[in-house]
Amino acid sequence: MNDTNKLSLSVQFASNAKILPTRQQFRRWVKAALEQDVQMVLRIVDEIEGRALNQSYRGKDYATNVLTFVYDDGQPLPQSAGSASNVLQPLYGDVVICAPVVAREAKEQGKDLFAHYAHLTIHAVLHLQGYDHENKCDAEEMEALETALMLKLRYPAPYLVS
Repeated sequence: MNDTNKLSLSVQFASNAKILPTRQQFRRWVKAALEQDVQMVLRIVDEIEGRALNQSYRGKDYATNVLTFVYDDGQPLPQSAGSASNVLQPLYGDVVICAPVVAREAKEQGKDLFAHYAHLTIHAVLHLQGYDHENKCDAEEMEALETALMLKLRYPAPYLVS
C-alpha cells in the first residue's frame, strides 16, 4: 500500500454491461491495495463466462461476483552477494469480476455501483496477496483492511449493514 510497489495491469472488458468503471478507476483501486509488486489481468465478464469459471474452478454452478487466481506466491529471489535482504519477485494472477452479479448485488444492498466495484477489486487484490477469510480472525483482519482502504478512497465502509 505504498507508491513504491510496481503494478503491471491489463484490464479486459468482456461484458456487455452499459455502466462499467474505467481502466483508470480499476488501476487506482488495485494500487490502493498493493503491498508488493504484482502482474495481473483483471477481466470483467458477463454471467455465462462467470458461471463457467466458477463451475470449472470451484465446482459451483452459478456466477459469483469475483474470482481470484494466483499463479505464484511471490517467493523471494535468491540473495545476491552484498544484498542486505531478499527481494520478492512479483505476484502473478488473474481477477475475474462478473458485471451482472456486481450490478445485482449493488442494487439489492443499496450500494453505489462503483463503490461495490472498488470493494470487490480491493478484496480480490488482497486475496491475490495471500489474505483470506477462512476463519473468524482472518476474516476480521481482511475486512478491517478493506474498510480502511475504502475509507481512504472516500467510499463508504463496505460491511455496514443498512
